[in-house]
Amino acid sequence: MTLGIIGLGLMGGSLGMDLRQLPFVNEVIGHDHNASHCDTALAMGLVDKVVDFDTLLQCDTIFLSVPVDGIMAILQQMPGRIKADATVIDLGSTKARIVESIPEPIRRNVVAAHPMTGTENFGPQAAITGLYKDKVVVLCDMDESGTRQQETAVRLFSGLHMRLHYMRAHDHDRHAAFISHMPHAISYSLANTVLNQEDKYNILALAAGGFRSMSRLAKSSPNMWEDIFRQNKEHLLEAINLFEDELSAMKKAIKEEAWDEVHKRLETGKKLHEII
Repeated sequence: MTLGIIGLGLMGGSLGMDLRQLPFVNEVIGHDHNASHCDTALAMGLVDKVVDFDTLLQCDTIFLSVPVDGIMAILQQMPGRIKADATVIDLGSTKARIVESIPEPIRRNVVAAHPMTGTENFGPQAAITGLYKDKVVVLCDMDESGTRQQETAVRLFSGLHMRLHYMRAHDHDRHAAFISHMPHAISYSLANTVLNQEDKYNILALAAGGFRSMSRLAKSSPNMWEDIFRQNKEHLLEAINLFEDELSAMKKAIKEEAWDEVHKRLETGKKLHEII
């Protein structure tokens, strides 16, 4: 099959790099509105060639690896312009609004997917091989996709050695708010708190592994995460409110020197990594 990727940043570029190695993939072509991204993707061998938007729409399978607003805009342009049996796989970080926006004439063509992977870096220069290997991909509302499209998505993600999970789009968005979106909001807020209180010399001198780990996510693309926060506002605010309640309880215990309570909360939190 011939695969097309719209969006040649970290996710799209890494995807192209690995898809090119699959024996049943003939060619991987790319498109990006950023000309420098196209040049970098070609130089790094992330895709076989770069084409214009209309040419890419003729691919057998098309991956949409752009921010959620961009995905919804592209989907509106697809009716009547893609092959009748084409498979369109969106990789958006939120799913409900994307699924709701799919034009009815191409609903069976679209598979809503969210690969739970990535790094704090962005752009095609950040692309790495094996980014998707052994990671979870969530496939949403699969019963609304065509049989051929379901089979194509499963074959491709399985070829990347991903672990497939299935759920409804709204359920995905609530879970993602707690596991992915809230941690990014906290990381940016932590970075801003420190920047507002400490000068760069103290930060350089004292920032050890713990702070670096907690603030690492704040290196991520602000444009992408503004988009995600906007799209998943309701669930994100719920997650932040519950986090604030938990932080307030810890603050109260410390203030009142209720060290048994502090220890209990630390022990409870430690259990997370027994699951992970």
